[in-house]
Amino acid sequence: RNGKEGQTVAVLGCMAERVKDDLFRDGLADLVVGPDAYRRLPAMLRSHEQSIDVTLDRSENYADVLPTRVEHTAHGAFVSIQRGCDNACSYCIVPYVRGRERSRSVHTIIDEVSALYNGGVREITLLGQNVNSYHDASTESLKQQTREYSTGFVPFVRSDKKDSQTGVRFAELLERCAAAAPDARIRFTSPHPKDFPDDVLETIARVSNIAKQIHMPAQSGSDQMLRTMRRGYTCKAYRSLIQRARAVIPDVALSSDFIAGFCGETHEDHLRTLKLIQDVGYDMAFLFAYST
Repeated sequence: RNGKEGQTVAVLGCMAERVKDDLFRDGLADLVVGPDAYRRLPAMLRSHEQSIDVTLDRSENYADVLPTRVEHTAHGAFVSIQRGCDNACSYCIVPYVRGRERSRSVHTIIDEVSALYNGGVREITLLGQNVNSYHDASTESLKQQTREYSTGFVPFVRSDKKDSQTGVRFAELLERCAAAAPDARIRFTSPHPKDFPDDVLETIARVSNIAKQIHMPAQSGSDQMLRTMRRGYTCKAYRSLIQRARAVIPDVALSSDFIAGFCGETHEDHLRTLKLIQDVGYDMAFLFAYST
């Protein structure tokens, strides 16, 4: 803001919602806009007044809003397929500031993927907080599958009613996106290990233009820490999933997330995490020191 008269400072997103009072009190921002209020941003900017909107909207998924991409020669692009999260990991703020999980319709996603492909994009990454739990109940599915979880995984939060619904789920969406962009590489992030049933793994293995790379966030190799984090699986179940992924997808590249120093973690817990990292031999990993 220094040296620029008339400049408006707007802070957007889930963290903006969390620290909104500090932003206004300290004079750091003119506008604070939560993740479900972006449609109001143009009007808020035109008003030239200090304003805030952090209202949560359970139905908002911006399905009808296609992003304007300034760089028309880019070879890669991201496509959001869902918003919010139904998990309740104890370290994560997302369900409280982005709301419950809701997925875009298949048709709007395919339209965006097709437009990107026709515009020359050749690597498309599907985005979601729990991307592989995608579910469009409003569109008729070719498979008519109910929800399946990875073997040995018991979600901390689940809905039998939602799980029993058919509609298009993640494996089918992946295949449809790959067909809409036949010689583009299809990727996705960030998934939860609980949502890798065989159908998803087999689709990745079978469809040639889906990248043979999977992000498998473990967070810890200690069962005690996994319970404290409310991750919904044991280290043994996670290791079994890794083995299954490598059996179904030969030469699959694996990456992961890990948190060190989480609440109550002992030296022994940390050593179990190091052992998991060494045993799996990830191609890459994101490592975080926990901070309150």
